[in-house]
Amino acid sequence: MSRFKRTVPIDDYVLDVLMRDLIGHDQKPAAFLVYLHLSGQAARNKWRYIAASVRTIADATGLSKSAVHAALTHLRRRQLIATTADHVTATPRHRVLRRWRK
Repeated sequence: MSRFKRTVPIDDYVLDVLMRDLIGHDQKPAAFLVYLHLSGQAARNKWRYIAASVRTIADATGLSKSAVHAALTHLRRRQLIATTADHVTATPRHRVLRRWRK
């Protein structure tokens, strides 16, 4: 029996356009992996904010903390995620933005 009980839908746009754009054009494969991870978490959480530190994301994706930090910065710059925190040392909350969906 599989330990995974739910499948997570992935928009065609993510696989057909965003993957090529982030990996091929921007040369940021870590950004695509981080976006995919956050998108999966958001889908399981009904697209609400995801509380996740850089270390949590690094552990989940297998990337280094510096690679995750750079990926989050790139995703924010591309307006693919929005990040908020109550104060400087609080765990950030990330919202996955899907601007291609209306």
